[in-house]
Amino acid sequence: MSKVLPDPTPGFLVWRLANKWRVAVDRAVSPLGLTHAQYSLVASLYGMQRAGERPSQRRLADHTGLEALYVSKLARTLESSGLIERTRDPRDPRAVQLALTEQGQSVTRQAIPAVQELLQQLLEPLGGLGTPRTRAFTDELTTLLDAPLTASLPNDESTNRRTP
Repeated sequence: MSKVLPDPTPGFLVWRLANKWRVAVDRAVSPLGLTHAQYSLVASLYGMQRAGERPSQRRLADHTGLEALYVSKLARTLESSGLIERTRDPRDPRAVQLALTEQGQSVTRQAIPAVQELLQQLLEPLGGLGTPRTRAFTDELTTLLDAPLTASLPNDESTNRRTP
């Protein structure tokens, strides 16, 4: 007799999709010496620099949704690889500003098209980039990401019903 599993929750599906995407990006950027997290940092930094910004680690953490401590660790690794430079902010000696080196810009310019191709593949079931379904999906994701979270108690009955 087989056990009937409950329908997956939206949280479980988001987690599975995020893992699928992370693994695919890791594979695509590993020949360039990057991980998915490092790619997220350099690609974001690339876009910010093109917009004339030299962000602090905190600003980049806020932009990427990564923890500031993790961004600091990634930045140190990327600095030792010669992809970014970290300098003290002249306006705030506690803050560290980040910028891509020439090598970092070159690697990032190679990585972005590879990840864009993956994004096209991932979104193909919705019609690909730029389609109404993809725009609606993006709007829904943005709504969920913009919603504030409130902390729940560890033994709160409302959190013990289904898988994440």
